[in-house]
Amino acid sequence: MNFSNLVRQHWAALRALLVLTVILGIAYPVFIWLVAQLPGLNDKANGSLIEIDGKLLGSSLIGQSFTDADGNVLVQYFQGRPSAAGDGYDPLATSASNLGPESIVDAPDKPSLLTQVCERSATVGETEGVDGARPFCTGDGVGAVLSVVGPRDARGKVVKPTRVISVNEPCATTQKPFLDTYEGVRVECRQPGPEGDAYSIGQLVPIRGSAPADFVVPADAVTASGSGLDPHISIPYADLQVKRVAAARDVSAEQVRDLVAAHTDGRFLGFFGEPTVNVLQLNLALDQKYPAKS
Repeated sequence: MNFSNLVRQHWAALRALLVLTVILGIAYPVFIWLVAQLPGLNDKANGSLIEIDGKLLGSSLIGQSFTDADGNVLVQYFQGRPSAAGDGYDPLATSASNLGPESIVDAPDKPSLLTQVCERSATVGETEGVDGARPFCTGDGVGAVLSVVGPRDARGKVVKPTRVISVNEPCATTQKPFLDTYEGVRVECRQPGPEGDAYSIGQLVPIRGSAPADFVVPADAVTASGSGLDPHISIPYADLQVKRVAAARDVSAEQVRDLVAAHTDGRFLGFFGEPTVNVLQLNLALDQKYPAKS
């Protein structure tokens, strides 16, 4: 290949690069940006930001924590879902806990998903003045799980327990496990160190307990969303909080329910999912219409 042909080929490649850069790198992004600024689209394109009196308060797409510096619930506000994103609703650390249904045994420095659900349910029950009891939870708010040690049958099930350990109740925190006996064997608390690790050779048995099947605290009150940023809660969880918020703001429950209804989003396309309540928008509306008494 002679020099002139080489120059022509590189010049053609350079022209193609320049043309594609103008079209795809400048014209197309500008066109999309202009379309996004059309009425009806610009709010979402700009981040669905919420401003009141010129002050930026957040985005309707990202939840916020309504707690004090110590993490205590601010009773005048509706509470959102738990969040595993950073310290809570951190857009720079959006994530889930990565714990699944089989996470039922607490690690020394990390509670299982079951215990987290039990703790949250008990806390919500106390905050809202309802029964926070939940199946497979102890009265102290940890996962009710036993390790049953003994000979097993062909399917791996223990047929004659010789030792039973409550794996989520360390002896340092309780001397009396949630269950006295299991199949005639005394239930022990979990000892520290290698002695406590004896549970690993046993069969893990979750104990349902006496909690009603229709428990009061809904699922979204005790589980985080996949992103950790979801600003919505279910209607049952919102209903559960109406009485507390109304009392804190010295208004009727019906007045608060009207605001809840005004900030309820219907099913997507009319049939996907369930109606949800945007907590951030609802709390801002409450502050504007029914300011809490100082």
